[in-house]
Amino acid sequence: MSTLTPRWDVHRLPPARNKTFLVTGGNAGIGYFVAEQLATTGAVVVLGSRTAAKADAAMTSIRSRVPGARLRHMPLDLADLSSLSTAVDALDVDRLDAVVHNAGVALDDPPRRETADGHELMFATNHLGHFALTRWLAPLLSAAPAARVVTVGSFAARSERLDLDDLRSTRDYRPKRAYGRSKLAQMSFALELDRRLRAANSTVSSLVAHPGGALDALTPPRPPLPEVTRARRLRALPAALVVQGKEAGAWPVVRAVLDPDAEGGQLWGPRAFGLRGTPRVEPVPAHISDPDTANALWTRSTTLTDTDPALALVDIRRPGA
Repeated sequence: MSTLTPRWDVHRLPPARNKTFLVTGGNAGIGYFVAEQLATTGAVVVLGSRTAAKADAAMTSIRSRVPGARLRHMPLDLADLSSLSTAVDALDVDRLDAVVHNAGVALDDPPRRETADGHELMFATNHLGHFALTRWLAPLLSAAPAARVVTVGSFAARSERLDLDDLRSTRDYRPKRAYGRSKLAQMSFALELDRRLRAANSTVSSLVAHPGGALDALTPPRPPLPEVTRARRLRALPAALVVQGKEAGAWPVVRAVLDPDAEGGQLWGPRAFGLRGTPRVEPVPAHISDPDTANALWTRSTTLTDTDPALALVDIRRPGA
């Protein structure tokens, strides 16, 4: 009998009937399509969203395409650090098989915006919120046999470098640079998390995935979610030779969640130049995986979020370790 792993098919995902997945920002964009695709496995999929109405619209769309989809909404505002423990308590599940750190804010223009805690909004939502959320989810992740933390990265991180002395962009604020640095911080944290999980002999693993070039205008419509105009779709058609829509952009994320052969510390992205196509493992750029920078970021993040430096890793060690 052959022991070869079946070829991965983005349209025929392995069943996950007894699993529960949380997708932050699961009501729109890449997060929506991650939730839709995970729902086809039979798993319970929890959509983390600030707005109940947007989550309801997303769940209506998913159920119209996935009959019998098992969906829930988790009220979640990553910019409000004080609300995260309450949000996790309200989740009311015994275990969590994966969390997809997807939700994010991308601002194109000044002025610089801050959260109530005084953090720059993109860095607070994209990185600090997910950093702190991982701490509160730790006991639920530890209760699953082999849970995964999958962080959604971005090409924007490749050209940026972290300024560890100005993580909140208080000096010379540039929106696109601040966004790229926030995604770099997310990815750096995800890889450092996996190193610490391995050191703690944990069954939990941490992976990174990115959607490549994923455009709204190349994304199939999902009513009742907001739609792109026909004119905008037509203008984007030439770009389809190089990039793709968000449905395909979700494929690397979903594979990082489901593929039994995926491993902690990996970076998953589209096959064709990292921009489009089926998912594959990519080399991790050195500045993203640098352990010294990641360790310093970790230390500063615990201070900014008032979080235990161990990030509750004691809760996610291998049983008996």
